[in-house]
Amino acid sequence: MTSYRVGVDVGGTFTDIVLLGSDGTIHTKKISSSVENYAQAIVDGLAELFRETGLAGGAIEEIRHGTTVASNAILEHKGAKTGLITTKGFRDVLEIRTLRMPRMYDIGWTKPVPLVERYLRRVVDERINAAGAVERALDPLEAERAVDALLAEKIETIAVCLLHSFANPAHELAIKEVIKRKAPSLPCSLSCEVLPEIKEYERTSTTVVNAYVTPIVASYLKALRKGLDRAGVRARLLLMQSNGGLTTDAAAAALPIHIIESGPAGGVVGAQALARAKRLPKVITFDMGGTTAKAAMVEDGEVTRAHEYAVGAGIMIGSRLLTGAGYTLKVPAIDLAEVGAGGGSLVWIDDAGALQVGPESAGAAPGPLCYDKGGETPTVTDANLLLGYINPAYLVGGALKLNPDKARRIFNDRIAKPLGMPLERAAHGAHLIAASNMIRAIRAVSSERGRDPREFALFAFGGNGPVFACGMAQALGMKRIVVPPSAGLFSSFGLLYAGVEHHYSRSFRRLLRKANPQEIARVWDALAGQAREQLAASGFTADKARIRRSAALHYQGQTYELSVPLPDGPIDLAYLEEAYGREHEKTYGHRAGADEPVELVSIQVVGQGLRAGPSVPERVRPSRAEPKPPPPRPAYFGTWIETPVLRRSDLARPRSGPLIVEEYDATCVVPPGARAELDAGGNILIELE
Repeated sequence: MTSYRVGVDVGGTFTDIVLLGSDGTIHTKKISSSVENYAQAIVDGLAELFRETGLAGGAIEEIRHGTTVASNAILEHKGAKTGLITTKGFRDVLEIRTLRMPRMYDIGWTKPVPLVERYLRRVVDERINAAGAVERALDPLEAERAVDALLAEKIETIAVCLLHSFANPAHELAIKEVIKRKAPSLPCSLSCEVLPEIKEYERTSTTVVNAYVTPIVASYLKALRKGLDRAGVRARLLLMQSNGGLTTDAAAAALPIHIIESGPAGGVVGAQALARAKRLPKVITFDMGGTTAKAAMVEDGEVTRAHEYAVGAGIMIGSRLLTGAGYTLKVPAIDLAEVGAGGGSLVWIDDAGALQVGPESAGAAPGPLCYDKGGETPTVTDANLLLGYINPAYLVGGALKLNPDKARRIFNDRIAKPLGMPLERAAHGAHLIAASNMIRAIRAVSSERGRDPREFALFAFGGNGPVFACGMAQALGMKRIVVPPSAGLFSSFGLLYAGVEHHYSRSFRRLLRKANPQEIARVWDALAGQAREQLAASGFTADKARIRRSAALHYQGQTYELSVPLPDGPIDLAYLEEAYGREHEKTYGHRAGADEPVELVSIQVVGQGLRAGPSVPERVRPSRAEPKPPPPRPAYFGTWIETPVLRRSDLARPRSGPLIVEEYDATCVVPPGARAELDAGGNILIELE
């Protein structure tokens, strides 16, 4: 009997669902996101797929989910009412932050409002030093008074972050006992459990964010589980983490900081798997949906990860030196660059008369003009429709009929006429500006990281990614584009490639040249034990569990560190020092001399659960029949050209552009001079001149 695994990605405009059978059959569904209750669209979409395919909930073996519910709670400031207990003298860490600014010389920039208001921050007069020794013991009565004061304010969750608790958690654990005694059901986040690492602001911010979203995420997952059970889908639920690994719904509810950037990770993981299969050593992923566009880098088969990022920071691509926006999270995450440019991005004219695109979006409601759902502002999707790139009768397989007349009329009145130019030139200008905005994201993960984008292939997906990919690649000097199967739902499809992962870290500062390898090995072994215990709870024991080690290091005196992997076997400190030097040179273009000591900052472990057999069959078979392609239509490439419209299967033999490939979930535009063909795995390969 064929069993199915489900990948679900909830975006700002659409919820994408992929059902993959053990026999390689794939069923797909794209449905408008239910913004008021994201879980509802998932349940409704599965119900529609069951009606279309004749399947029932019992055939589902596993559901893998990428969600934006946690990040949305932070962006919209709709998290739980949170209290904070911290060490006396550190009450204002959330406001002082790190004194970094995201925009230099901008005296108008203001810091984000702290997630915990000042009256909800309480202090206790205790002190543990950096070595873990107690200098001033915690007064139990003072701890009780702090907890009582917060409970009197009707808080919904508590964060506890005391000075140097990463070295000795005794005082935090004592406060936890008080909280559990006085309010047993109140969620509580301790920094010694959330992030046992140095750096007070980063640790406090991460712990507070975890507390802030815990009730929201727990409530969402409970509602989703209830809706799935009602629909007869009792399969286990796994959540995509920001780092690209999967975790159980129970673990996600306990530590939701790991799923803040859950949504974009699935597509990058899928691209990584296909890059390995195609032996592409260097790939830049480009994911453009309805609201944002995101880029990431896969190098030598490995996804690039950041060990700190900010949520709610707006455009996430600035220089490494320009940080400070948003709310800091010091947890591993796929290193993404993001811009506010998607199909729903608004096209507008600023006060100086210049054409602008985004970052505001029309979202799912009211959506672009052509959706005819009440939108009155032109968008990027409207521009692409007017340029002939999109078929008004075949968006989402024809389920969403477009109104090109409304788009043409309002785009002309609002954009073309004020600019004094023909409609097609105004629409093409909007298209090019959107592309230039997204090129910034690609440069952020390549040239700003010391890599030359011309050496990479561009892996394009998302509902709008294949429309823009060729033009962007040409501007960057890139020669190869890969468009995977089910490109418009690839973030959901990519979830099916992911494996279960649990990440652990601990601050452990030592100069490598003076360190004791046996002491370091003991700490690594302790973290590995935690990882194996968590994997065993998820059903991965013995040879189904793999442990990978890495270390965060810097030259003595540096503020920021880089991570390097450490192979299995005895601890080799000389290897770590040389590996760090190589990584520093690759990232920053230089390395220090032999007399500069390297300092170990923290020890990191990743526990991976291994599946028996491949995650996804080498070749999948879409169940949705390809329709007969429509006749050629004019498309604008600087001038109007009669352009053939093809199905994906029509590229079994190479074809030269211009041409348009129309599918249920995405449209791929191949410009004049480019060459496109289908490979053995069903990917569209495009070679540029």
